[in-house]
Amino acid sequence: MTRVESADRDRSQPLSERGGQALRRLGALVAPLWVVVRRAFAVALAPVLRVVGPAGWIVLALAALSLVLSTAFGWAEFAFLGWVLLAALVVAVIFLFGRASYAVLIELNPRRVVVGDRAMGRMLVSNSGQRKLPPNRLELPVGAGTAEFQLPSMTPGQQQEELFQVPTHRRAVIVAGPARSVRGDQLGLLRRTLQWSEPVELFVHPKTVPLHATAAGLVRDLEGQVSNRITNNDLAFHALRPYVPGDDRRYVHWRTSARIGQLMVRQFQETRRSQIVLAIATRQSAYASEAEFELAVSVAASIATQVILDGTQLTVVSEQGIWRTATVTSMLDASSRLLFGRDHGFASMRSFVREHTKRMPAPSVLVAVGGSTTDVAEFRALQTLYGADTQQLGVRADLSEQSRLGILGGTTMLTVGELDDLPGMLKGVGA
Repeated sequence: MTRVESADRDRSQPLSERGGQALRRLGALVAPLWVVVRRAFAVALAPVLRVVGPAGWIVLALAALSLVLSTAFGWAEFAFLGWVLLAALVVAVIFLFGRASYAVLIELNPRRVVVGDRAMGRMLVSNSGQRKLPPNRLELPVGAGTAEFQLPSMTPGQQQEELFQVPTHRRAVIVAGPARSVRGDQLGLLRRTLQWSEPVELFVHPKTVPLHATAAGLVRDLEGQVSNRITNNDLAFHALRPYVPGDDRRYVHWRTSARIGQLMVRQFQETRRSQIVLAIATRQSAYASEAEFELAVSVAASIATQVILDGTQLTVVSEQGIWRTATVTSMLDASSRLLFGRDHGFASMRSFVREHTKRMPAPSVLVAVGGSTTDVAEFRALQTLYGADTQQLGVRADLSEQSRLGILGGTTMLTVGELDDLPGMLKGVGA
């Protein structure tokens, strides 16, 4: 098609259609520029908009509404109200000005506690500048709450110590800080905050019970666990077989070979290093209540603590991922971060155990921890993940039942009604 023919075809199109195409091309060119301008305005206005509190937005909206009504209907009373509200905002701006120079140190003692233990915090504020600072208000977020402290006028180098108590009635990781100074009017219309410290974490560990070294009912030997797999080189003798070229002559059984007139070599059962996988479900459907979930976490942490102290290799998994288990402290810290009811896309216990352990060798023992509403079929489905060499222990936390021990489909099942019953029940498993 020639250029002349194309131009003729464009002229033959209706004017409205050509106008629409031009507007679409213009919109395609302007859209990226509008995005850039909008982002620039957002960055520039963010510090200004951040100082307006909820009460300030309400006052600003009422002022705008009053002025619109006074203009539309000529009501002088609304005009007076609108200008008074705007004047209040202007006066509030005066309280935002001023410079501060604080050095804030936050200390938690201790940094790790058990649920219910007392935890105290200390905030040390000092004037690190060269000028005298007027009285000010300091806010310190502690978990879901906020502690407020009224600082007096401070001369250069002066220090002010404030103590606070951290609630530890539930297992969690409580973040204290960052400390921030607040400037603003008494009505809370406008407020300007400055941060003066880094956040500090307090780990509230779950309650645990001590277990006897042999009460865990888990594999504890020096060489490893004997499996049913046959190998040519190991420690556990299995049988003799005829010699084939390539066999190591160190394993030839000479006495038997001389007696039957044929070279015979030893076969062994493969031994593995004791390895335990502990899996705990966190989804809400696996438990009747959050208190039942906390019991399950305490049971899992108690077993994991004893396994780590025994020196056995341990892997703890949940829907959230793999815990850090290098030490008892790191394991308990990981248990403090465990959240109840968070959906991670796993439909069953088997699915998340398979996902998080698919690159690991088959364990010696698998311990699965769930709640009273965890279907028994979920515990039995875990048996299909590994071979017959893997022993399985299922634990159900159930606050409404008495603690008991049973066997279900070849799986040892523990029903734990109270945490204090766990040591005796695991001793029975070991027996």
